Amino acid sequence: MSDEERRDSLADQAAAWIPPWERPTPPKPDPTPTPAQSETSDTSRSPETATLHDLDTTPPAEPAASSLTATTEKTPEDLEAGLPPGGPEASEISGESADDRESGAGGVPGKRGRRRVAAAPEPAPELDDAELRGALEAILLVVDEPVSELTLAQILEQRPERVGEMLDEIAAGYTAAGHGFDLRRAAGGWRLYTRPEYATYVERFILDGQSARLTQAALETLAVIAYKQPVTRSRISAIRGVNCDGVIRTLVSRGLVEECGAEPDSGAFLYRTTTMFLEKLGLNSVADLPPLAPFLPDDVEELADATR
Repeated sequence: MSDEERRDSLADQAAAWIPPWERPTPPKPDPTPTPAQSETSDTSRSPETATLHDLDTTPPAEPAASSLTATTEKTPEDLEAGLPPGGPEASEISGESADDRESGAGGVPGKRGRRRVAAAPEPAPELDDAELRGALEAILLVVDEPVSELTLAQILEQRPERVGEMLDEIAAGYTAAGHGFDLRRAAGGWRLYTRPEYATYVERFILDGQSARLTQAALETLAVIAYKQPVTRSRISAIRGVNCDGVIRTLVSRGLVEECGAEPDSGAFLYRTTTMFLEKLGLNSVADLPPLAPFLPDDVEELADATR
C-alpha cells in the first residue's frame, strides 16, 4: 500500500470514529430463566416488552444509616428504667417527656414533677343510734333555748341529716309513749316542753309547791329584768358581772319572768316580768316601780367601780 492510500485509510477511520460517550449502550443480557418461567414469559409478554422492563428495573436501595441507628438494642439499664429503645433521646423524640406526662396528668399547666396531694382529714367516726340518742337527750335536757340541728351536729361531729332524723325519731317516741313532755321544733331549733294536758299540775307546783325565798342573786337578776325589760340574757350577765343562766331558769320556773320574743340583730331571747310579778309586788304596771336614782352612787368613780 502506498503512502497516499494509507493516509486516505487513516482519514476514513478518523472520520468514522465515534467517541465512547456517544456510543449506544448495549442491552443487558437476560438472566437465564427456568423452563416454567420462560413459558409464562413467552405467553404473557413480547420480547420488546421484556427487554424494556428489564432495563427499567433498578436494584432495591440499601437501608439508610439513620434507620439502622434508630433501632438499637435495649440495654439492661433501659429495661430497668422503662426507657424505650434508643435511650432518653428516643423517648423525647417519640412523644412527650415523662415530666410533661406527669404535669398533664396533674392538670396544672407549667408545673412539672409529682403533685403532692394534701392528706384529707379523717372524718369523725359515726356514733351508733343508741349513743347518738343518749347524747341528744342529755344536751336537750340542759338547754335553755331551742338549739338547731346544725349546732347539735357540730357538737357531736355527725352529719346534720342524721341528727335531724334522730330528733324526729326521738320526738315521735316521746309522743307515742305518752310522756309528760314532748320534744318540739320551735324558733328554728329543738327543745323539751311539758305537754299541755299536764299544765295544771305544773302550775300548782310552781305557784304553790315552792315557798322557798329567792336568793340574793335571784333578787338582783329580777331587779335588772324589771328595770331593763325587755332584756337579753347576755345583757343581764354583763350588768351583774356573772353568769345568770341558772338564776333566770329559776325565775322562769317560778313564773316571775317569761320570754317575750327575740332581739332582731342577734336573735337572742328577750325576757320580761310577768303579771304574777306585779301581783306579788302589788303593782299595777312596771311604771309603778320606784325610781333608781336614789339608789345610784353619787360619785362617778363609785359608779365605775360598781359596773366593773
